[in-house]
Amino acid sequence: MSRIKVTVDGRELELSNLDKVLYPAVGFTKGEVISYYTHIAEVMLPHLRDRPVTRIRYPNGVEAPSFFEKNAPTATPDWVRTETLPAPGSTKGATTLDYIVADDLPTLVWLANLAAIELHTPQWRVGHDPDLLVIDLDPGPPAGLVECCEVALWARDLLVADGLDPLPKTSGKKGMQMSCAISGEQGADVVSGYVRQLAELLAKRHPAKVTAVMARRHRPGKVFLDWSQNNAAKTTVTPYSLRAGATPTASAPLTWDEVAAAAWSGGAARQLRPDEVLARVADQGDLWSPLLRPGPRL
Repeated sequence: MSRIKVTVDGRELELSNLDKVLYPAVGFTKGEVISYYTHIAEVMLPHLRDRPVTRIRYPNGVEAPSFFEKNAPTATPDWVRTETLPAPGSTKGATTLDYIVADDLPTLVWLANLAAIELHTPQWRVGHDPDLLVIDLDPGPPAGLVECCEVALWARDLLVADGLDPLPKTSGKKGMQMSCAISGEQGADVVSGYVRQLAELLAKRHPAKVTAVMARRHRPGKVFLDWSQNNAAKTTVTPYSLRAGATPTASAPLTWDEVAAAAWSGGAARQLRPDEVLARVADQGDLWSPLLRPGPRL
């Protein structure tokens, strides 16, 4: 096993098997995963800060078995921030877990070296109520990202009418998400209830294209507005996180002009590669930076 020692912001890390292919279809290696996370860190870390991170690890690549990891793994460096937090719904019956909080570049690089390809975070920060509202738009085939864009525009209009400022992003897989900054002064049940009402209203207005029902039999050809993502125990893929598809893609913030163009032209929307996301950030900065400031109370 090849190993190299590097220093990242004053922290010494040992990286291993940098040439190991994690995306076999295109030969994308672990070294390239680490490189992507290193270069995207400036805009990604503010969205990770103070949020316990759930990782999906692919030690043998995206075509091999993966596993979810919430607890800090054995041999976690003592400089990595951990927070002992309740673990509702733990499959192992644990009442608390020691979560990783990726507040800095060394932690992000360390996670990438563990083949933690996907990073998922909750809508709340440690010790606080939710400061984000999220709507996950999940298309049921043959609906796809174009249909998600159309539904996102309808949802945006309702949110704006309520004084919120929603922002869209691709999921990096088949759908997309939109989020709004909120005050952090309301519980997850309030946020989830609000989004459920919005989803049900859109499903009533556009029954052929939208569903608010979780059962998969109701989803074919429709976009499911998953209001349940606002449950305190749920997480959503973090902005700029890689996703584990056949080829590497990343969850990418979009402009509303891009969403509208995709919804109206059809076929223009697609998930974005890591190099494309880095180029967008170099040109546009962090399109989701407004979500780092407090929003209104629901």
